[in-house]
Amino acid sequence: MTDVRPVTETELPDWHRALNTGFLRPPTPTPEQLEARRPQFVPGRLLGAFDGDRCVATFRSFAQEITAVGGATVPADAISNVTVSPTHRRRGLLTRMMNLDLAAAKDRGDVVATLIAAEYPIYGRYGFGPATWTTEWTVDVPRAGLDPRWSGPADGARIDLVGAAEVRKAGPELHERVRRAQPGAVSRDDLWWQVNTGAVRFNEWTEPYYVAYRSASGEVEGLVSYQADDTWHGKQPQNTADVNWLIASTPAAERALWHYLCSIDWITKVKSGRRAPDDLLPLLLPDPRAARVTTHSDWLWVRILDVVRALESRTYDGTGTLVLEVVDRQGLAGGRFRLAASPAGASCTPTDDAAELVLDIAELATLWLGDESAVRLLALGRVRDVREGAAQVADALLHTSGRPWCPDLF
Repeated sequence: MTDVRPVTETELPDWHRALNTGFLRPPTPTPEQLEARRPQFVPGRLLGAFDGDRCVATFRSFAQEITAVGGATVPADAISNVTVSPTHRRRGLLTRMMNLDLAAAKDRGDVVATLIAAEYPIYGRYGFGPATWTTEWTVDVPRAGLDPRWSGPADGARIDLVGAAEVRKAGPELHERVRRAQPGAVSRDDLWWQVNTGAVRFNEWTEPYYVAYRSASGEVEGLVSYQADDTWHGKQPQNTADVNWLIASTPAAERALWHYLCSIDWITKVKSGRRAPDDLLPLLLPDPRAARVTTHSDWLWVRILDVVRALESRTYDGTGTLVLEVVDRQGLAGGRFRLAASPAGASCTPTDDAAELVLDIAELATLWLGDESAVRLLALGRVRDVREGAAQVADALLHTSGRPWCPDLF
């Protein structure tokens, strides 16, 4: 029988070989890749399945914080690097690794588990539901209607090209401000900044451009990382600026960075990278139709491990009560709960009262960050309205005006 267990540090090269195999990369890791991976080795949080002495499946989790509605952060079990080698599929290896990890996360006191799903059908059976979505736009710059002669903000702020060291210095504090105001955003550790500025390299690296927006007082309020190609048709430039990431703590910084990207000489297209579905980008353009949606998809998946703490951690614009019957086939977080919420705060307590709305733990995850509608789920047959109108009450309490967003891939 294939052995599923935590990986030791000496087994990291074989684990990495299985990881590369699962992601269709050249299988043997280079010494540089292994050295870059070592900071991610936390005993007990890298799991592997071993057939004899060969690793044939991989799984990694790490500590994370996620921002709930209202700005509170809760501890999360972030899951990544999930693979099963093609020779060992359909043998329950992922299920065994997932069960080990979620049980450990529950014991640690994590409120939720999170992941980015490469394939949609896999994770619902483990209680995960899609909680945020992402949209990518391609901007046709000549059509956008922005002034191509724009030379920067006129209010004393400025746009500066900066180096990787300055990004590593200014970026973490800026990101903390941004992510604490954005439901669905997750924490970034120092390794994230090292990897995304080329100081640590898991794979091939192409140096990007970095640009900072500084307010009139000199504070960094926005950063963008982007790359550009070199494409000419005849003697006409047809170059594309491809945004890796863009963060801004003020609307002025966000507007200025997009205007900068759309005013670079020779750039005729700007690819936005992953943005929130209700991002301002199209409406910043005089002609919003110049921004064409090229990707719109589910992004961050959430698995609730503690219903009480999850529902009490967020804020509520409306006032009301609702008795939820939460079905959890894995036995980690199910039960019946009375949610009493108002703008002043919320309480969620186990109860024996009759259920008003019955839903799977995965459906509760889709509602938790405020993006999905219980009325929509009712129409789809994914929740059951025991008391007529309970889905409308759920929407009045849980649904939010702004959409949650997770900028990160992990």
